[in-house]
Parts: sequence; C-alpha cells; structure tokens
Amino acid sequence: MTVLLVVAKAPVPGAVKTRLCPPATPAQAARIAAAALRDTLEAVAATGGVRPVLALAGRLTDAEDGVGLAATVAGWPVLPQRGDGLADRLAYAHADVAGAYPGRPVVQIGMDTPQLTPARLAAVVRRLSTPGVDAVLGPAADGGWWGLGLRDPRWAAALRGVPMSTADTGRLTHAALVAAGLRVAALPTLRDVDDWADARAVARDAPTGRFAREVAALRPTLVGHR
Repeated sequence: MTVLLVVAKAPVPGAVKTRLCPPATPAQAARIAAAALRDTLEAVAATGGVRPVLALAGRLTDAEDGVGLAATVAGWPVLPQRGDGLADRLAYAHADVAGAYPGRPVVQIGMDTPQLTPARLAAVVRRLSTPGVDAVLGPAADGGWWGLGLRDPRWAAALRGVPMSTADTGRLTHAALVAAGLRVAALPTLRDVDDWADARAVARDAPTGRFAREVAALRPTLVGHR
C-alpha cells in the first residue's frame, strides 16, 4: 500500500501564505491556507488504497480552523517535521515514513494544490507503480514542483542541496533524482497557490471546495485587485 504523505504547515496568521498579503490580511490568508489544507486532506482521505500520513510543522491547535483540521486527520499518523530548511524537512519526512512503513512507496504532496482530487491522486499512485519508474515528479507552473513519488522514500535524501522555492527548483530536483540513478516520470503540470493571481486561478479549477469559498468570500473587498 502506498503512503500518501501530506507535508504541511499549521495555518497560523502571519506564518502561512504571506504572499497573499496584501490584498488579504494575515488572518484572511491563514483562513485561505486552512481551507486549502482541509480540501487536500479530504481528497487524500477519499483516495482508495493508500495510507494517509501528515508531516506537520506547528500545531493545529494554534491554527485557523484548527478544530476542523484536527477532525479531518483524526486517526492519521501525524509526524512532526524536523530539519533545517525545506529540502532537509522533506528528506526527513520521507525518512520517517520509511522507518514507520518499511518497504512502502510514498507519494508526497503539500497544501498549495487544493484542486487535487481523489481521482488525480489515484492516477499519481498508479503512475508510480508503472514498471520501469522509480520516481514521479509533478512540475508546478512557477518552476517548482507540487508532488513527488518515490518507490523507496529513502531516495528523498537526493533533495538535500536542492534550492527550494525558486524558478529552477523543479528542474534541479529532476536533475538530482536522475543523478541518484532514478528513472523519473513526469506528472501533469499544476498551478500551486503562492499569490493572489494563483489563488483566483486555482479557485476556478476547483470551484466547489472550501478553498474556492474562502477566496470568493474575500473577493468583494478587493476592488482593483486582479
């Protein structure tokens, strides 16, 4: 059974989605982040044949919609993130999953793609199980990546040294995986949520979710913002 790993940060005002501010306030940005995370967690929970795991930075008790988020992950293993910098935290999260679930492949996503559905996630799991594929990587429209699947999660050590959150992160991650000897298959390119234009575009792609409702609730106050 594949582990479906969500790597997330507790949506606390001032700590998440700060590039939405302005036009959003820190509290509004945190509510949007909480909605994105909850949509993501619910999609994972509805995906058949996977083991959901959350690697969390911070505490849900401090977060916007903390009660709803905690209820959504009730019964999930919740691993505290550790390490210095995003690349290190990702590598450690995969290593922790490898220790807890030896021999299982891992598909890792974040909290910035609430347009993911159970069908889309199941397709990623199937792609990773294709003969001749060691890893799958989902490019993001901004040059980063939104999803990573590894037949052996210990291979995520290759992420250490890859600069994160840059326009070259996707390309450099692919190169690091190939340099480690992995056969990498591409996933569809998705847009993740960094700024307000991203939020509007992703809300259009997933118009029925909590994320879209939070974006729509904010829009009437944003005269002049596009």
